[in-house]
Amino acid sequence: VIMVAGRSGSQKSGFALFWVDEMNLDTLYFSADMSAFTASSRIASKRTGLNMEEVEAALDHGNGPREHVFEALADSRITFSFGSPIAWWAVDEEMDAYVELHNKFPEVIVFDNLMDFDGAESDYTAQMGVMQSVTELARDTGSTVLIMHHASDKSWDARTDPWSPPSRQEVKGGLSEKPELSISVALDPNTLNFNVAVIKQRMGPQDPTTKRWKTLRCEPELTRFHRIGLVSH
Repeated sequence: VIMVAGRSGSQKSGFALFWVDEMNLDTLYFSADMSAFTASSRIASKRTGLNMEEVEAALDHGNGPREHVFEALADSRITFSFGSPIAWWAVDEEMDAYVELHNKFPEVIVFDNLMDFDGAESDYTAQMGVMQSVTELARDTGSTVLIMHHASDKSWDARTDPWSPPSRQEVKGGLSEKPELSISVALDPNTLNFNVAVIKQRMGPQDPTTKRWKTLRCEPELTRFHRIGLVSH
């Protein structure tokens, strides 16, 4: 189980989409934050280099541009499930349908996000129950599970140093301690630097205080992330 935690507007969903598309593994993505059009447009933007407005225009104008977008999405291995809130009965149905279609479990399951589960909007006990169920799901299926979660927007660090990854204690409910790996992220909107810190890692280095992090360059309009010094083509 992997948690990606960040404050509002930190590109958690964009990073998760980019990550699983780069993995190129069979993925079941539960999205309560994005519409079907937004999710597919973000993947199309990443793959074509067109921003979302250009993707929308391509879909509206002629077979040539439209086919270009469709071809870019054709070999995507991400299956989306849209619905808010996320309910466990719906998760069970989607999993059954996925196994019926593919005769195997997905290699990656994404939940976007923890607070969009039914009953878990603000209830710590419900959120803890979700994390326990997510852990059981990962063990039963052998899938890697990514779950997005929020960090506080009201802490002192959030007000004075908003572009640094939130520390482990700022993750709401302390739930970043439960997964095998918890990553804290933040986006500086001025430089588009995307800062990533490992705040929990069961079998490796970690820094709960987020005094150390790595920086990527983010292109939010294209849902792309790069090592510093690299540019998109």
